[in-house]
Amino acid sequence: MLHTKTILTKKREEFVIKFLQEMIQQPSNSGKESGVVEVIRKNLLDMGYDSVHIDKFGNVIGCIKGNKPGKKILFDGHIDTVPVQGREKWKYDPYGGTISDGKLYGRGTSDMKGQTAAFMVASAYFAEDCKKDFAGEIYVAGVVHEEIFEGIAAREISKYVKPDYVVIGESSELNLKIGQRGRGEIVLETFGKPAHSANPDKGINAVYKMGKIIEEIRKIVPPETELGKGILELTDIKSSPYPGASVVPDYCRATYDRRLLVGETKEEVLAPIEDVLNKLMKEDPELKAKVSFAIGKETCYTGEIIEGERFFPGWLYSEDDEFVQKAYRGLKDVGLEPEITQYSFCTNGSHYAGEAKIKTIGFGPSKENLAHTIDEYIELDQLFKGIKGYYGILKSIYDK
Repeated sequence: MLHTKTILTKKREEFVIKFLQEMIQQPSNSGKESGVVEVIRKNLLDMGYDSVHIDKFGNVIGCIKGNKPGKKILFDGHIDTVPVQGREKWKYDPYGGTISDGKLYGRGTSDMKGQTAAFMVASAYFAEDCKKDFAGEIYVAGVVHEEIFEGIAAREISKYVKPDYVVIGESSELNLKIGQRGRGEIVLETFGKPAHSANPDKGINAVYKMGKIIEEIRKIVPPETELGKGILELTDIKSSPYPGASVVPDYCRATYDRRLLVGETKEEVLAPIEDVLNKLMKEDPELKAKVSFAIGKETCYTGEIIEGERFFPGWLYSEDDEFVQKAYRGLKDVGLEPEITQYSFCTNGSHYAGEAKIKTIGFGPSKENLAHTIDEYIELDQLFKGIKGYYGILKSIYDK
């Protein structure tokens, strides 16, 4: 039986700070994560991981094997970040890893290099403390391209690892997350006929046609469950040609963000919009329109292309689920007082739980509202408590 009082020595605290600083000092916008991957690879090997695998997308995956066969657990953390905008507004260098007043500053500290460093060291410390006397395998993953393509690169990880359990390390303020709404990006297109704007009656203005559709779509009432509302919100609209120098636009494209609830299918989500289009096209013979999910296509730093529909399912587990209860007890055992709640945003859990149906929870230090902010930081106290939390989860799964 492992004792949890000595999880973090001074030496261990100093190591994780240095590890996180090295990660922060490597800028890693989506598609440019190679530097931070190398930092992680080196540190995992230094910490005694049995193997480190870098897949075709550039995800970095570390593995520690117990001395007996058993369950596989995967800790997931994305290592790409959003770009730094308005660098002159930052008090601290966004790529410096500066420590001030108990906080470590830098882009990605809370979203989510801090959490990734925490579960990577927690896994190593757990294996070291029990001398690998556990039945199973521990995997940790630094995931690419999550900021712009949730769950897509993660597909390659679950195919490689085949985990029994997944822990999403996203910020949770040390609470236990058991679900999230998903996200769909819906594209609405109208097709008109170009003409000189001095003679607009000779053309068909695609923007006017889109305007009618938008007004009707606003009347749609999406479903609502314990995860919240299935929000449908217009996020952008574009016409072509642009600039429209004296030309009636013959094309218009509108994008909607749809927050998905558990079990919603692509067909169910598009059906109300298709009904609106069919009704309006029947009333107006000049109206030509279609709706679909956006197709994402991104180039990884490895040169590999990832692509797919922007449809990321929601998921939710019961508080009574065996994995949820084990994790909850593990967090309590290391002195934390977690609430059981749901994420308010989309994570790679859309793949693991929503698509692959793998038992999934979320847990991580720091606040979600620090993501993408100027002078982003993680409190060192939160970082250290997060390490204890991940250690506690491992102990709850593998301890005899």
